[in-house]
Amino acid sequence: MNQISDILRSATTIAVVGLSAKRFRPSYGVTEYMQRAGYKIIPVNPYETEILGERCYPDLDSVPGPVDIVDIFRRSDFVPEIVEAAIRKGARAIWMQEGVYHEAAARRAADAGIAVMMDRCILKDHRRLG
Repeated sequence: MNQISDILRSATTIAVVGLSAKRFRPSYGVTEYMQRAGYKIIPVNPYETEILGERCYPDLDSVPGPVDIVDIFRRSDFVPEIVEAAIRKGARAIWMQEGVYHEAAARRAADAGIAVMMDRCILKDHRRLG
């Protein structure tokens, strides 16, 4: 939990890959919570132009500026390409939401010096910090 609290306390920007504009989707509720908690949210979804009042980008490579955390709300088979983009972006952490896991991609990210949380909810981890 120390690594998680260190990341969440020092991060300011979260790119959310697979963020849905549909309010009933888990990605929307989790991201809305993190935005209200004070993080700058960058939606990544090629089918949307704006979510939660923020400009949406088609992919991680299109996001301008640095990103602290890449939060993944995509199926596990999409994780390797997202991890490669996160490495190019210089992200500090990758958060694979509950039900999302990919061992080989996690090793690749860790080898590149990126902290990896797999099959975990960033909202639940943030709430545990108090």
